[in-house]
Amino acid sequence: MCLILLSCNAHPRYRLILAANRDEFHHRPTAPLAFWEDRPDILAGRDIRGGGTWLGITRTGRFSALTNFREPDSLGERALSRGLLVRGFLESRQSPVDYLADLEIEGNRYDGFNLLVGDSRGLYCYSNRENRIQELSPGVHGPRSLSDLG
Repeated sequence: MCLILLSCNAHPRYRLILAANRDEFHHRPTAPLAFWEDRPDILAGRDIRGGGTWLGITRTGRFSALTNFREPDSLGERALSRGLLVRGFLESRQSPVDYLADLEIEGNRYDGFNLLVGDSRGLYCYSNRENRIQELSPGVHGPRSLSDLG
């Protein structure tokens, strides 16, 4: 199970404190945390096969992280890579809310996921299983307060 725990605007010195794990198939090739050669403003690990990432941040402070659902009725090979959602936000100039609003329309093209996106304006969570955008209030958040992040 993927898991994200975070503290959002709850510490006097650090606006975001994050702890996360990535639960993925061990045989799936990945690159470790680094600034990407083709996008030097992005600091993230990389899914070599899918081209996306599960967690990343830009030099300007845009942040995104993903957890997935393991579901028996998945889209399988028809599904788009969920890691592209994180990459898409990091590369985008859209506000977090606008980016997630677009996902409300296209979220069914992916297997189940929860996506965190944020910048200096705020931090938001979207689940394509609940199809709703949730702004995260200041405080400490874990699976129950993040729409039961998968």
